[in-house]
Amino acid sequence: MRAARLIKMVLLLQSRPSMTAGELARELEVSERTVTRDAQALSEAGVPVYADRGRAGGYRLVGGYRTRLTGLARNEAEALFLSGVPGALREMGLEDAASAARLKVAAALLPSLRDAPDSAAGRFHLDAPAWFREPETPPLLPAVAEAVWDDRRVRVRYRRADGEVERTLEPYGLVLKAGVWYLCARVAADGSFRTYRIDRFEAVDALDEHFDRDPGFDLPGHWAGQAERFARSLLRAEAVVRLSPQGVRRLPYAVDPLAAREALAGAPEPDGEGWVTVTVPVESEEVAHAQLTALGPEAEVLAPAGLRERLAGDAARLAALYGRTDAG
Repeated sequence: MRAARLIKMVLLLQSRPSMTAGELARELEVSERTVTRDAQALSEAGVPVYADRGRAGGYRLVGGYRTRLTGLARNEAEALFLSGVPGALREMGLEDAASAARLKVAAALLPSLRDAPDSAAGRFHLDAPAWFREPETPPLLPAVAEAVWDDRRVRVRYRRADGEVERTLEPYGLVLKAGVWYLCARVAADGSFRTYRIDRFEAVDALDEHFDRDPGFDLPGHWAGQAERFARSLLRAEAVVRLSPQGVRRLPYAVDPLAAREALAGAPEPDGEGWVTVTVPVESEEVAHAQLTALGPEAEVLAPAGLRERLAGDAARLAALYGRTDAG
């Protein structure tokens, strides 16, 4: 445990000019006293860790010290080669850079770990696009990706339902969701963060202006919040549904997962037959009809009346079809 922590400490100091005891303690999840002892142990082992005293002081490596990646365990080395999606890197125009980086990392590994790339590739393959959809790479994606890497402002033309708009954006990060690329960006005019589908960009022009990133911006957190708000914005109606025990188990697979969680979180105690009545947020009566049909006899729609009539009509037609004596 300590050996792994010491290696991580060296790698942290290698990646930054210096770090305070507090910063190292947070990264290593130990006390500042432990950081002091670990720095002393590294120094005694021949690693040139130097402690700067004073309020602005901290720890740093001197003499251009670098360590090879000889502290990696096999599972760590294999995980390293799973850190990217090859197709996504290719679409962003980064395939050559990623390939060169993998070669350099592989060359720095111990001989016993040189097979880590093949070992990982032979066991895991990441296929991002959704089923039944031919993945299409937005032609402007490489230009957007380059601006993201360079922290460079871009002027874009974006296609919306009400026409095209022009914006100057500060591109913070790219997200690949079910085969669709999105850009999370700050609008230069008002400082708000918004999300754009890359395939709706009609033009992207990089400007000769760099921007300072907000250090508090968290791309995964921003995306999670945006995705949940978007899902909620679609759920504009409700359906009151009576569910059997099997229907309760199958509801998350039939409707939006967020809607299922909200419906089941407020579920009352089952009635005498073991059924529960819940209110399910739905996008529309038409969408709910398609979704709840999948539950078959494990669900009874109580409201709205129009949705109940639709499903009752379906049930009558099914009964007529399966009640025919001339089948076969």
